[in-house]
Amino acid sequence: MAYSTLQYDIEDRILTLTLNRPEVLNAFSVTMAEELVQAFNAASEDDEVRAIVVTGAGRAFCAGMDLQPGDNVFGLDESQRPDLDGAGVVRDTGGVVTLAMYNCKKPIIGAINGVGVGIGATMTLAMDIRLASDKARFGFVFSKLGVVNEACSSWFLPKIVGMSQALDWLYSGEIFDAAEALRGGLVRAVYAPEDLLSEARKLAHRYVDSTSAVSIALIRQSLYRESSQPHPMAAHRQESLNMFYTSMADGKEGVTAFLEKRPPVLSARVSTDMPPTFPWWEEPKL
Repeated sequence: MAYSTLQYDIEDRILTLTLNRPEVLNAFSVTMAEELVQAFNAASEDDEVRAIVVTGAGRAFCAGMDLQPGDNVFGLDESQRPDLDGAGVVRDTGGVVTLAMYNCKKPIIGAINGVGVGIGATMTLAMDIRLASDKARFGFVFSKLGVVNEACSSWFLPKIVGMSQALDWLYSGEIFDAAEALRGGLVRAVYAPEDLLSEARKLAHRYVDSTSAVSIALIRQSLYRESSQPHPMAAHRQESLNMFYTSMADGKEGVTAFLEKRPPVLSARVSTDMPPTFPWWEEPKL
């Protein structure tokens, strides 16, 4: 489909998803949120896409919410009084986007090319790996705006950087550079701007060349979902089922290729060959 706020480009099994409002530093809008959800859902089911790289057009990644005067800039209905008078369910737009990433069957790599503050920082937390340009700047600036962190960041951020670092960044609301993001564990590596996208694509190919699309999808969902269970038995049960079904599909070719000392031809597709137990979780109701 055509997007007004994004570029959607597939090359050699890698989708490059570019936030494309450079005239406003790729500021996040309700339309961008809707298009990101559509894009991640489409890529998740598209067998031509094996991994996703997310970046920004121009000199910014995403300068946060598009703070224009008028209605509630966060896309919320101020006439509602949720949890007080049963007026309806409130969902922040960033959270809808990060949940679409969370449910995706493909690895997601952030290539943070410039400023990423507010939602421009929290949306990256649902990406599996974050790489940054040395020009990148980050900021969880919510306390300075008199609001709170969103986009499911209370769930993601402490898991990525630890509770103390998460609270420090959220309490202060300060902008910090790529070197600080690296020290704090938010990003995996920092590159010169001209090298960032090529390094992100190189990393993506590490994940998709000579690997099984179904294996990757199951590994991704298992780690996100089972690592939060209160007891490892839940992970054991699901891993056992996933191993059972994959061992009868791409697993047979993988083992044969290993024994024959040749590259495997792993042909299982996420669109048709996920195990019958997938998805094994029940989505929580709002």
